[in-house]
Amino acid sequence: MTVLVTGAAGFIGSVLCRRLAARGDAVTGIDNLSDYYDVDLKKARLARLDDIPGFTFEKLDISDRDAMPGFFARTRPRRVVHLAAQAGVRHSIRDPHAYADANLVGFLNVLEGCRHSGVEHLVFASTSSVYGANRKLPFSAHDSTEHPLSLYAASKKANEMMAHSYSHIHGLPATGLRFFTVYGPWGRPDMALFRFTRNILAGEPIEVFNHGRHRRDFTYIDDIVEGVVRTFDHPPAADPDWDATDPDPATSHAPYRILNIGNQAPMELERYIETLEKCLGRTAVRNFLPLQPGDVPDTSADIGDLAALTGYRPRTPIEEGVPRFVEWYREYYGA
Repeated sequence: MTVLVTGAAGFIGSVLCRRLAARGDAVTGIDNLSDYYDVDLKKARLARLDDIPGFTFEKLDISDRDAMPGFFARTRPRRVVHLAAQAGVRHSIRDPHAYADANLVGFLNVLEGCRHSGVEHLVFASTSSVYGANRKLPFSAHDSTEHPLSLYAASKKANEMMAHSYSHIHGLPATGLRFFTVYGPWGRPDMALFRFTRNILAGEPIEVFNHGRHRRDFTYIDDIVEGVVRTFDHPPAADPDWDATDPDPATSHAPYRILNIGNQAPMELERYIETLEKCLGRTAVRNFLPLQPGDVPDTSADIGDLAALTGYRPRTPIEEGVPRFVEWYREYYGA
């Protein structure tokens, strides 16, 4: 089928494009190649797609209101996976307008394109950050997420609400996936594993926030992509049991749903660092710092709905995933 993947030069997007094209889908990827982090890394990810039949790429900014309608009219995708976004919790404090442009205006343009093109399923990226001040673990998509702690999280919560309105008014089948701390080869340089590896190899201290006591549901990239593909193949329908007097945030009377996608095995950051130290054969110099503004102390994903719907089961523990990242990092950077 004809598939559009936004954010195709990104970490998850580039791996997903390979997977979809390799199975026979005709994939069009778009990305604006922003300089939020190393553009050369994004180009290197795209270069890996050059030998994949059925994949085409177009440089396009989803926030371009004039260009997006014409692009959808020309390509007519049957399904869309929307991953393009301005990421980063802390960056949203420094540059909030970037999040309004990419995550709100950009997503509205995607929704409009899907609406007018008759897209049969929109899968879009949300984040575990939407759980915000919620301390009930594991995080369930059926729980309230009304207290985001950063503008990034708020923009992703807004995406979920925007998608629901289009599902309700226009009948657009939409699935929001809340990603939990994705890591692995070809990852983002602003993520912890990337920064830790770079600093340890350079003999520089690593910044360990919350004094290393917080827990994360670290999820390997291949497991994430597997979950996205499985979800992609299961468009939502209206929930016949949805009760307007006791509304479930994860489903709807419209063809809409929210799912968690994680590893369901949260662990303390300190263990993550120790695993990395073993792979590198070096001990990190730790600079312990308080929890940063906007950060959530702990994350843990309840993936029961995704498992029941698709049979999804994460298969990669950090003892396997972290060494794979280190192997890639050494090869890519000659470290």
